[in-house]
Amino acid sequence: MVKCRAVMEALERIAPSYLAEDWDNPGLLVGSPGGEIRRILVSLDVSDAVVQQAVYEGADMIVAHHPLLFKPIKSIRTDEPLGHRLQLLLRQNIAVAAAHTNLDIARGGVNDVLAAAIGLSSISNFVITRQNEPGDEESLGRIGLLPQPMTIRAFAAQVRDALPVEYVRLVQAGDRPVRKVALCSGSGADFIGRAAAMGADAYVTGDVRYHDAQHAAELGLHVIDAGHFGTEYPVVAALAERLRGAFRPGQVEVISDCAAKDFFSLV
Repeated sequence: MVKCRAVMEALERIAPSYLAEDWDNPGLLVGSPGGEIRRILVSLDVSDAVVQQAVYEGADMIVAHHPLLFKPIKSIRTDEPLGHRLQLLLRQNIAVAAAHTNLDIARGGVNDVLAAAIGLSSISNFVITRQNEPGDEESLGRIGLLPQPMTIRAFAAQVRDALPVEYVRLVQAGDRPVRKVALCSGSGADFIGRAAAMGADAYVTGDVRYHDAQHAAELGLHVIDAGHFGTEYPVVAALAERLRGAFRPGQVEVISDCAAKDFFSLV
């Protein structure tokens, strides 16, 4: 058993809060730093299914990527999904913490896990968010290399098979082979122009809209939209493993949400 503050300190070492974007809301969102934690459930979202799993598994804390509370709320209506979720969490004394854009940016976080999963090496920064000192930068997304050039369709299939998705959407910009790949987990369509400017052959992200795809095609940049869920969910197992390593054996049990699925499917 450990105190909730000890879990938050471990999470701070993994994904320092100073890395988070100004608009974000990471940190301890439900519960007390002094609460006793025996079991932690790591998840992508704090959904009804995740809360129910936490109750069933006897978890004292949920550590999620997406914040449960993102925008200010003016009321807690327990007949609505968020209010009902909060009521259940408080009734069951389950703490909730989030590591969002700080985990996207952190070394070993969401984007590094994604880069490794799809087979990239020689990883470097993509969208600089912070300059600590010369040669020490923080970055959203990553850019790296494949071992050998591939056709875009072969690479798209490789991405699909590496991630927890049924399909990917492909914007094929001609017959350009793929070696240099940029990526940004979640929603990264805003950085299509930067990926092209940095010489990427392909860009892997999620939540790509029609005109984003048109822009990429005009720039000669292949785009693989592997979805918001698909590009982020792999971090759940990685974060759970790092939290396990933060404590002595037997101090606290860390389990993962293994049942989550993308909201989108093919019909």
